[in-house]
This record gives sequence, structure tokens and C-alpha cells, in this order.
Amino acid sequence: MVRMSAEERRESVIRAAMGEFARGGYYGTSTEAIAKRVGVSQPYLFRLFPNKQAIFLAAAARCLEGMQQLFTEAAEGLEGHEALAAMANAYTRLITEDPEKLQLQLQVYVTVAAAEAAGEHEFGEMVRTGWMELWDTVGVPLGGDVGETTSFMAHGMLINTLAAMGFPPEHRVWEALYPSARAKGRLEK
Repeated sequence: MVRMSAEERRESVIRAAMGEFARGGYYGTSTEAIAKRVGVSQPYLFRLFPNKQAIFLAAAARCLEGMQQLFTEAAEGLEGHEALAAMANAYTRLITEDPEKLQLQLQVYVTVAAAEAAGEHEFGEMVRTGWMELWDTVGVPLGGDVGETTSFMAHGMLINTLAAMGFPPEHRVWEALYPSARAKGRLEK
């Protein structure tokens, strides 16, 4: 049996935490559930991370980094509308094929809102920093056009909301986001 290094265990904790936080959110997820999913004890978990907040921040950072990487790779070598379409398609595939990523993203935003309301700003500071890096990643292939970047990110948030509410892909609510699907008769009336 090969033993994992502390760094490998830490990585497995982040991956497990992403799944647990995606389902239960920050406030509904216990460190016990994370430790159990990884196969370690809670005391060992707290040797890797000082507290639950640190685990959540690591999971949230990984979520944002993953989206940044997704957009970077999708837009590589492209500009303008070609980059926009490639990033949109990559994101659509991501949330369709791995809905847990969408759930985690939404849980991160909810946690920031709750923490900010309670006067705890560490979550918000980290997530806002990561989100601005994501914003810049999207903006570069769009030529730094603030309007295009805003539109892309706004559409992404609308997509997040519609997907989270469970609207099926063929529903008419998607029409403005995917007008070619309407022409093919694939959307509900």
C-alpha cells in the first residue's frame, strides 16, 4: 500500500470538500463528512487545514481557478466572437457534464452573501479577487471590451440561475441564449 504525502492528502481533501460543499453549502457541510469522504480522521483533517473556513476557501479558490483555466484553454488563439463562442460552449459543456461544478459555484456565492451579511469579509475578499481574475481572463480575448465582458458574464450568471432552477435544455426560456435552437424547433412553446 502506497502512502500519500501530506500534499496529496491535502489535494484529496480539497476535491472531497468541493463535492461536499457543492451539495450542502458551507453551513450545511460538516468537516466530519469531508474527512469521511477522504478516509481520514477529523484531527488529521485539521493538521492539513487550520479550520473549516480554510477548507472552504481552498475549495472556492479551486472552483474559480478551474473556470479560469476552462476559459483560457477555450479561447486560446482566438479573439472576439470566436473566443466568445468557444468560451460559452466550453462553459455550457462544463455545467451540463459536471453539474456539481455549477452547484459549488452557486454555493460559493451564497456563502459570500451570508458571510458579508454577518460582517465576515474574508470569504468575500478571496472570492471577489478570484472572480476579477476570471473577469480579466474572459476580457482579454474579447479585446478588453468591458461591454462584451459584462454581457458574457451576465449571460453566464443567467445560465447558472436557469440551470439551477432545473429548466430543461429544450425549454423556451433558453431561446434568447440559444436562438438557433428555436429555429430547429427544439424549444418548448
